[in-house]
Amino acid sequence: MTTPDVTVVVAVYNTMPYLTECLNSLAGQSIGRDRLQVVAVNDGSTDGSGPELDRFAAKYPGTFTVLHQANSGGPAAPSNRALELATGRYVYFIGSDDYLGEEALERMVACADQHGSDVVVGKMVGTNGRYVHQKLYAQSDPDISLYESSLPFTLANTKLFRRELVEKHKLRFPEDMPVGSDQPFTIEACVRARKISVLADYTCYYAVKRGDSSNITYRADHLARLDCVAKIMAHTAGLIEAGPKRDAVFKRHFEWEVSKLLQKDFVSLDPDTRRQVCKGIAKLLDAYFTDSLRDNTGVTRRVRFGLAQRGAVDELSRALTDEAEYGAPPFLLEAGRAFAAYPGFRDSTIGLADRYYEVLGEGVAGRLAKGTKLESAEWEQEGTKLSLALVLRLGVIGDTSSAVVALAQGAMPQSADKPGARRLPAGTRPPDAVGEFSAQETEDGRRTRLTARIPIDPGNAKRGVRVYIDVAGSVYEIPVRTDGLPMPLARRWGGVVPHRVAANGNPKGRLVITTAPLWETKSGAFRRMRRKLSRLKRKVVR
Repeated sequence: MTTPDVTVVVAVYNTMPYLTECLNSLAGQSIGRDRLQVVAVNDGSTDGSGPELDRFAAKYPGTFTVLHQANSGGPAAPSNRALELATGRYVYFIGSDDYLGEEALERMVACADQHGSDVVVGKMVGTNGRYVHQKLYAQSDPDISLYESSLPFTLANTKLFRRELVEKHKLRFPEDMPVGSDQPFTIEACVRARKISVLADYTCYYAVKRGDSSNITYRADHLARLDCVAKIMAHTAGLIEAGPKRDAVFKRHFEWEVSKLLQKDFVSLDPDTRRQVCKGIAKLLDAYFTDSLRDNTGVTRRVRFGLAQRGAVDELSRALTDEAEYGAPPFLLEAGRAFAAYPGFRDSTIGLADRYYEVLGEGVAGRLAKGTKLESAEWEQEGTKLSLALVLRLGVIGDTSSAVVALAQGAMPQSADKPGARRLPAGTRPPDAVGEFSAQETEDGRRTRLTARIPIDPGNAKRGVRVYIDVAGSVYEIPVRTDGLPMPLARRWGGVVPHRVAANGNPKGRLVITTAPLWETKSGAFRRMRRKLSRLKRKVVR
């Protein structure tokens, strides 16, 4: 019998009816069944997965091999058993509720053969709401680095591995990990690989979130996940010495696995479990959370980590509850620096350094946009002078002397659409104040209320209402949103040339002021009439 090009390993536990689509996608691979070996291990399924595997083995006896065993509690043991039977030049792992694109294996094997790759990462997407990190798939690349790419955020074992590499280093899955057992295998393979390639021009893998969210990743509890991430990080630390390379990998684990333990569901845990979670996270932080990682971690995560490390369970719970109820806390502007005023800030009983609360440039635009709320808007007119009177709440407290409201020409750039605000180029200063401004803290001390009167100039223009503010040395431009607030009625005003002015929300919900003359010269009116007549004439001709 000839050696197959690739062995596909399928660990199976109660994944019907998704299993059928998975197996059909393997049987229909363009690489051909003569170049393919499928080894599927039924890990004690009780839902009909076992008979379905046997049906495929009977239908494709030269391609599908099926083993049955008692349930082991996770995918590691069945994957290891399948590896013992693998004969392909390459080995590929697939979740039994996922499926492949028709040309996936053929393309990945060709890529590995062409470039001498030990690992090939084929493009993976999520279905049914399954999240899959996409940055790695921006473009195909025959030679990427584990330490200088987004690969650490894509550590599932759903990759093509050269089996010679797997056997040379005796790579196997740790069977004492109910979740995340693929990461030690994948990380070690990538550390030891001569070349890692990315195939991004074809969707190779479709990761499915089951309708009942019964994937094992979604079922594990906090302590089980904490134990697994601790084992992953210990294994990785044994492969990569302390320094920038290890930090590049551990950035993923702190931003992803560890962070997920400190989300809003943490508050619903019993007090003892919360203390255990904080104690376990503190050990990881003490061992691996370098100053570089700290300063490159967003302030929200950084504060949660710091409170957990200090064992400040009550303050951590309050931080999570407050943010869920009120949104992100305000920024405290102080002597050119900005701090996120989370619970525990400058609390001597906790002793967490200001650096944990300091805003270092990350996510500021979005937080400022969310914290800026329009409370009222109305026209104020004295003779022929018209002003827009605004009352806004800002997501900052402290030194707000740089905050001004201005009418800006043109639309916000596309880059500002998602966060709703943008940081202006370095060296930019807020525009000079035009009109009257006053600022004071709100009654609860959580925000600043800014009152502004902005003069409206006559003309034919459309201008966006925006707030400009200096936060830690960078100027941010924040569009004011109407958020469904009733706007003042359009009105006529002016002297020699009367104008119409209107305040409305644009399609993105941002406040826009439109001014236009109510009448113009006869020659202008005549030109407009000629254009209308010309359009009507063309319609008649048609």
